[in-house]
Amino acid sequence: MVDPLDEGPFYHGTNADLRVGDHLTAGFRSNYRPEIVMNHIYFTALIDGAGLAAEIAVELASGEGTPRVYLVEPTGVFENDPNVTDKKFPGNPTRSYRSTDPLLIVEEITDWTRLSPEALQMWRERLATLREEGRDEIIN
Repeated sequence: MVDPLDEGPFYHGTNADLRVGDHLTAGFRSNYRPEIVMNHIYFTALIDGAGLAAEIAVELASGEGTPRVYLVEPTGVFENDPNVTDKKFPGNPTRSYRSTDPLLIVEEITDWTRLSPEALQMWRERLATLREEGRDEIIN
């Protein structure tokens, strides 16, 4: 395991309506690829990164749900997300992490930067291209 680069605060973006005190756990279907059951729960130290994840989760759920960002606390060991760290973004500038242990929901964050309609359309097109090319496995 690589030592994580920071101690938080940490955020998780999703289309799920959660409550303070809930736990996010691995072992459920991916927000991004529902055919995959996740072995890890993913989170970031960048609030707008979590916002982007939330927006994409809604897009991939055919517009179902509301994009939500939660302040979370890891309850156990976590590591740099190897899907992005040193594969796509050396040094983990996305400050992305994963854990097999639950994340505790501390609060819902409402003051994150929403994507503009133009940026959202760009992501729709980017996701469609990845699917067409059979490269959507890069989306966690």
